[in-house]
Amino acid sequence: MLLAIKSWFIQHKTDAEDPLYEFNKCGENRYLEQAIDNFNPDLYHFLCTQSTPEVAEDICQKTWLTIVEKRHFYQANNTPKAYIFKIARNALIDELRKQSKLVSDEEVTAQSEVTADTCFSAASSERLYQAIKKLPHSQKEALSLQLEGFSLKQIAQITQTNTETVKTRLRYAKQQLKSILGE
Repeated sequence: MLLAIKSWFIQHKTDAEDPLYEFNKCGENRYLEQAIDNFNPDLYHFLCTQSTPEVAEDICQKTWLTIVEKRHFYQANNTPKAYIFKIARNALIDELRKQSKLVSDEEVTAQSEVTADTCFSAASSERLYQAIKKLPHSQKEALSLQLEGFSLKQIAQITQTNTETVKTRLRYAKQQLKSILGE
């Protein structure tokens, strides 16, 4: 479906520094296409670390539809990637709640151990990804966002927590990874 959405907006290629701002400002679909090309692979990867590939694909599509519908809410002082990830994170939480899968960190951890995730089947560090999946949801989320290149401040904005909480989650996640991996 994402390809169908992109095909509606096919126009001339652009190389805007902040394509969401340009899309908000003038409404030209080529800026949306650039944003999808630039950020969708990272977005999908992040969502796969938090859910199944099918759910990740659905949330990607919902995220881009939300961006189109609410383009006027985007502010120029936002980082486009952080803004997109925040929308996707909120959509993922809504979806998991709808499916009654996000009740507590312990239940999410137990669920993630059972769920077979094929997103990283070709990755050379399968063992690391399996260890990350065993982390509690809040720690897994913070670590995944850090691995996507977000700063502590951006992770705090995306997860709607304070920076110190993010630091704590990352510290605990790294401690647990060391004990799981035995290093």
